[in-house]
Amino acid sequence: MRGTSTAAGSPVGPEPEGPRELGVGVIGLGWMGRLHATSYQRVRSRYPELGVAPRLVAAADPVPANREAALSQYGFERAVGTVEELLADPAVDVVSICSPNALHRDLAVAAAKAGKPFWIEKPMGVSAAQSREIREAADRAGVATAVGFNYRHAPAIAHLRELVSAGRLGRVTNVRCWFVADYAASPDGPLTWRYSRELAGNGVIGDLLSHGADLVRYVTGQAVAEVTAMTDVFIPTRPIPTGAGIGNQAREVSSEHGPVENPDWVAALARLDGGAQATLESSRVARGHRSDYAIEVFGTEGSARWSFTRMNEFEVQIGDGGTEHGYTTVLAGPGHGDFARYQPGPGIPMSFDDLKTIEAAAFVSDVTRGTHRAPTAADGLHAAEVGEAIDRSAASRAWEAVPGV
Repeated sequence: MRGTSTAAGSPVGPEPEGPRELGVGVIGLGWMGRLHATSYQRVRSRYPELGVAPRLVAAADPVPANREAALSQYGFERAVGTVEELLADPAVDVVSICSPNALHRDLAVAAAKAGKPFWIEKPMGVSAAQSREIREAADRAGVATAVGFNYRHAPAIAHLRELVSAGRLGRVTNVRCWFVADYAASPDGPLTWRYSRELAGNGVIGDLLSHGADLVRYVTGQAVAEVTAMTDVFIPTRPIPTGAGIGNQAREVSSEHGPVENPDWVAALARLDGGAQATLESSRVARGHRSDYAIEVFGTEGSARWSFTRMNEFEVQIGDGGTEHGYTTVLAGPGHGDFARYQPGPGIPMSFDDLKTIEAAAFVSDVTRGTHRAPTAADGLHAAEVGEAIDRSAASRAWEAVPGV
């Protein structure tokens, strides 16, 4: 109650206003949808200055088990079977789109038309054309957007970006970036929607190399302008699954096989619009590499590199005049990015989930304060244009231009 007294009769002033509630709707309660839900829940404790308390209002998923998990495990107020119900809910202020790729365009356009800011996983659409439709719909509606380029939120990446922008590495000459994984390395892995051109787009290009294109642009401030590339499908057929699953988890399969329609592997040379050169590579079938995601930036005065396999550190070599050789390893700490919000000092690691919480907070800030902290639909469109140019180059065996965004 406001303006009451204590038991001893001393006056008490008006109770301070609590944080603003922000109603959240999540579409798709697979692995990433569940991570979005928990990330919203951590925003209030990690970013109290935003004055926002995200509230899990509704989850939409066609799978009954996922709807039950939304209620019993994640604390959503309600779970619905259709997206239309969620978007029509006046208590839902913002939407997370964590469905399979083929649904992204329709869901994002519908969210924009409903006036709901949205946080969408990458790739935004199964093509650059779909990604462009998403961006244009958001622009017309004037809603904030965020795209799931979570690796740019690592504190070490934030520091590498500062090194480049401050000129500590000199003029950037070239960049190497690779996203190499083995989640599809087994030929016995099921033929899920991820291997369909219609449902998933260009395979490992959109799934992993999009992160690389975003990291290169984010760290160097230079966008990919032109590419020449090769792609390949190393596992041409896979067994057809007999049941549903979450993420890349194992599921039962039949003896019947179907074709893989998009690339398992890609390598590209790129020219950046600021004059630097780059190499990008991604694989989903690289045995031995669970998640070898890395970037190296070389300049006229030094270089720096980071790997997700050792997410909480980075290496630098700056301005020794040629008298000393080799890198210095630096542990990420309170002076780097948002590290201090999660850990008190170097040597105590942050997690992948923390990167998504940073992303959630950036989106919430953009929605409630009009800031520009989260990667936006424009960033998602740039990555899609890079991917499509790579697709064209692999087919033409020629250099292909990347349209500007």
